[in-house]
Amino acid sequence: MAEYIPTPIKWVRDQVELYEGSNGAEGVEFMQTGLPCIIVTHTGNKTGAVRKTPLMRVEDSGSYVLVGSQGGAPKNPVWVYNLRANASVQIRDRADVFEMRVREITDDAERARLWALAVAAYPPYEDYQNKTSRKIPVFLAEPA
Repeated sequence: MAEYIPTPIKWVRDQVELYEGSNGAEGVEFMQTGLPCIIVTHTGNKTGAVRKTPLMRVEDSGSYVLVGSQGGAPKNPVWVYNLRANASVQIRDRADVFEMRVREITDDAERARLWALAVAAYPPYEDYQNKTSRKIPVFLAEPA
C-alpha cells in the first residue's frame, strides 16, 4: 500500500480528515456550501502516493461525475493529471466506499449530458466555465 500524503491545502486537508475521521457523519458538505461532497482517493501521477480530494457529489445512476473546475482557474487541478495517469479510484460517499474506474469524457453528447447534471448539482460550474479559456475536464467514475 502506498503512503498517503495529505495535500498542503489546509481546507482540503481539514475536510478530508473530518469526513474520514467521522466515517462520513461530518464534513460531508462541500466548502460549507450546504451541498454534498464525496472524497476521491487516487494515486499521484508523479509520486505514486495516495491522494484524497473532496469533490461535489454529482451522481449518475450509480456512477459519479467528477468535474475539474478549480473555480475556473486557468489550469486544471492536479488531481486531473492523476486520474488521467491512473483510472483506479476509491469514492467515499458518507460511510460507503466504492472501488471505481474513471474515464475522461470526450464524447460531446455524453459530456453535455453529464455537464448538465453537474451544473444542476452545483450551478457555479457554469460560471467557472465562462471564466476560463480551458475546457473544464469531466470524468465519470464507474463501478470497477
